[in-house]
Amino acid sequence: MKDQASVLRETDEEARKLARILLRSARYGALAVLDPATGFPFASRVLLGTDIDGVPVILVSALSTHTKALEADPRASLLTGEPGRGDPLAHPRLTTQCIAETVERGSSAHQRIRTRFLDRHAKAKLYIDFPDFRFFRLMPQSASLNGGFGRAYLLEGADLMILSPANDAVAAQAAQVVRDLVDKHPDLSGALAKLFNEPNGAAWRVCGVDCAGFDAISGDLINRCEFESLIDNAADITSHISKIAYSVREI
Repeated sequence: MKDQASVLRETDEEARKLARILLRSARYGALAVLDPATGFPFASRVLLGTDIDGVPVILVSALSTHTKALEADPRASLLTGEPGRGDPLAHPRLTTQCIAETVERGSSAHQRIRTRFLDRHAKAKLYIDFPDFRFFRLMPQSASLNGGFGRAYLLEGADLMILSPANDAVAAQAAQVVRDLVDKHPDLSGALAKLFNEPNGAAWRVCGVDCAGFDAISGDLINRCEFESLIDNAADITSHISKIAYSVREI
């Protein structure tokens, strides 16, 4: 039997970046859990957001099978990555093995995640505060990246996280950073459309900022723009955002 490891490529920074983008730009994903009633794997579609440290988050009802499953066994597998034209297996996708952690209501983490989640999923405002709904943080443990035929990689959980001492400070300043960005670059929406190779008529806005980059949304589309380097000082966030804004404005 051929050694399974022989099909894997050495994990490099290009693979890590692709994996991060697949995870952070996903509006939804397929979540697989273990059904406590049957022991069988159970897969469902969930809306996705990301916390300030890059950890994916889900908002789920206590009545759902996947919530009951995570309460019984926090292990889960998350699939992200959208197929495009042609063979769906030719397009990149990421499977992330996670441990689910409940986010307590009333905590600072809950408020931060709630704000970030609504920036992506505005319609979730209709039910986000229902008492039976809760957030889970899906802590990455390991991941398998399929970048297309012949491009398979294994990643560690840390490869998908934003490990910066400035996370909390940037989270506190994120809303102001976005306002300053829009004031400084009023043509940002059109520039983002060019950057992401989308129709110029599409209205794009920044829907999330962190120490590794920012997310932009237009209707049902989300795109991720990563910084060249990780921010480790909150004072640097404005200069990094301005640099990105300037580059897309010039495209």
